[in-house]
Amino acid sequence: MPRKKRFYQPGVPVHVFQRGHNKEPVFFDVQDYLAYLRFLKAAADDLGCLIHAYVLMTNHVHLLATPKAENDISLLFQNIGRHFVPYINKTYHRRGSLWEGRHKGNILESEAYFLVCMRYIEMNPVRAAMVDHPGQYRWSSYTANAHGIDNAVLQPHALYLSLGDTCEMRQAAYRAGFDGETRSDELELIRACLHSGTPLGNDHFKKKIESAIGTRVGYSKRGRPIQEAGSSKNMGSRIKNIADV
Repeated sequence: MPRKKRFYQPGVPVHVFQRGHNKEPVFFDVQDYLAYLRFLKAAADDLGCLIHAYVLMTNHVHLLATPKAENDISLLFQNIGRHFVPYINKTYHRRGSLWEGRHKGNILESEAYFLVCMRYIEMNPVRAAMVDHPGQYRWSSYTANAHGIDNAVLQPHALYLSLGDTCEMRQAAYRAGFDGETRSDELELIRACLHSGTPLGNDHFKKKIESAIGTRVGYSKRGRPIQEAGSSKNMGSRIKNIADV
């Protein structure tokens, strides 16, 4: 069965996910997380790929990135894999694959879903009951985006910068986005689009992508499509009232 076509486009943010083989751990020690971040930064810098948010969980990773070219995301993971897999195998005297196949990912409509997706990624440790608050988890981008802690891996997106005129204002607005109740329909939509590779956005956004690539993008799941929770016009105004779980 042929692989589903990916719809990555230059300058369009992508939510990407990669999981350990058979859901087994890919990080075993503090040094492993640090090594992955070094390899991630080196690969992103080499490609000109901008990393906006990330979380490194025990057996998987999430990234939110903007590629410079259409194939940058695939090259990013290939580059990381060429360094990280041999590092893990050598360190722990193991052989074979580390990751469960190729990465999964989908592009997203910036204005409507970018900040929601950042929050989804950084709330992973809370959803996994590893911590009570995202700021308690060391291996994510939350402390950089919410508190301005230096992080050489990250490059801020224009929508993040638009949260305020100063660093302090942006960080305060970003932190406020983590207060509130979960929108289960948004959570379901993000997950479905990520695992199916379907663009996350309104019909106008999807038609633009279809026009650019010359093919239909399909739905995030079989049957009736999920009702989208917001639009590019009103999502930004609701950022302070939505939190992911």
